[in-house]
Amino acid sequence: MILTGKEDLRIVKTIESIKSSFEELICLKDYEKISVKELCDKARINKKTFYNYYSSLDDLLAELQYEISSSYIELVKDFRLPDEIRKINRAFFEFSCAQGLAYEKITCSAGSYNYIRQQMINKVTAATWGKSPAFNSLDQFTKSVLIEHLNSINVNIYRHWVYDGKKADIEELIDLSDRLTCEGLNGIIKLG
Repeated sequence: MILTGKEDLRIVKTIESIKSSFEELICLKDYEKISVKELCDKARINKKTFYNYYSSLDDLLAELQYEISSSYIELVKDFRLPDEIRKINRAFFEFSCAQGLAYEKITCSAGSYNYIRQQMINKVTAATWGKSPAFNSLDQFTKSVLIEHLNSINVNIYRHWVYDGKKADIEELIDLSDRLTCEGLNGIIKLG
């Protein structure tokens, strides 16, 4: 349940408890292994209370996806692409670094979070690249390949950074992303 600010304080606390407990469980195990009972026990609510607000864990996961992608879109909504690709690269890494462990798990894990990650990518792509006349003039196949290429660069750099224990400075990540995005292989290794 997305809060509007008009809810009773008890409802707000219940929803916040459900969401924070869900994020904690995401950090501990794969999504498929989380049960409504386990979430309710952690949130200290009964199952009936959970079902008053969500019809399933899938709905809760979809809401989390919506909130994350909406926050990011708000941050980058005015960027002009492809002209400001470096700004959006920076925004992606700064935003990602400011998120919690549940975001890391969703972004970095294979398998169970592919669907939600793809939904977030689709929503962000529509809100950013979807406004670009240069992008929209491309055929569908080229648009799909371009988006897949750009997203894989940033997500993979972020994923490797997390797996490596976040040792590299964020500025190194942004620089690497910019060079790969804007200059390709020649930006890293000078080709003859």
